[in-house]
Amino acid sequence: MTETSTSPLQAPLLQVPLLQVQGISKVFGGVTAVSNVSFDINKGEIFSLIGPNGAGKTTVFNLISGIFPLSGGEISLEGERITHLPSHRLAVKGIGRTFQNLAVFKHASVVDNILVGRHVHMNSGLLSAIAFLPKTRREERAHRERAEEIIEFLEIEHIRDLPVGSLSYGLQKRVELGRALATEPKLLLLDEMVSGMNSEETEDIARFVLDMKDQLGITILMVEHDMGIVMDISDKICVLNFGQNIAYGTPDEISQNPAVIEAYLGRSKKA
Repeated sequence: MTETSTSPLQAPLLQVPLLQVQGISKVFGGVTAVSNVSFDINKGEIFSLIGPNGAGKTTVFNLISGIFPLSGGEISLEGERITHLPSHRLAVKGIGRTFQNLAVFKHASVVDNILVGRHVHMNSGLLSAIAFLPKTRREERAHRERAEEIIEFLEIEHIRDLPVGSLSYGLQKRVELGRALATEPKLLLLDEMVSGMNSEETEDIARFVLDMKDQLGITILMVEHDMGIVMDISDKICVLNFGQNIAYGTPDEISQNPAVIEAYLGRSKKA
């Protein structure tokens, strides 16, 4: 009997994580804000980064999105090292984000705020734009169509022409989310998206996050204090405390992890 062998070329290909964070650190002066943090995020996941106040979550976000330079470690997107790229280059590569504090243009309309996010995909040169050549007109029409699709997705058609500053806080956060979507991210970083929202607004954001994953194919990385939304929609969770990883796993695994319970609730008293 002739033995059959499997060619190495027939072996299943291992999935490269969409984002790889490898031993990253950040030191401000003599203060270490983040120390040797590592995690992988696979394509199509909703991944949450949680921890007590001051744990280093937003610093990690700022390192991934190029706002702060790393003091140590490496970050890769789809296997490509992006450690030293500036924010605008990372946006072109496919990393979008929202901010904990609102960063919208309050005097501009909703649609104009969302169009700002299309800037990274505009290819017309200065002379073409000034002359408003046919290529420029076609490009602008395509960008406006994409903005309208995002407005429909986020269910804000009724406010599309209103100045953002006239809207409620929850709707302004939705506009900021729309602007981030306009960059067409592969990975979207959401920094405290539901902070300050009521229960109805929080449920809306949770629904949009799930739809972004399922309908738009966007991978999500969240920093969030609302444990309800974290446990309900996350695929994986990484927990930070004092700038270091203390746990990683599924919501069920994290909710039962003694180190996580201690970090959030304090050491239980002995009987």
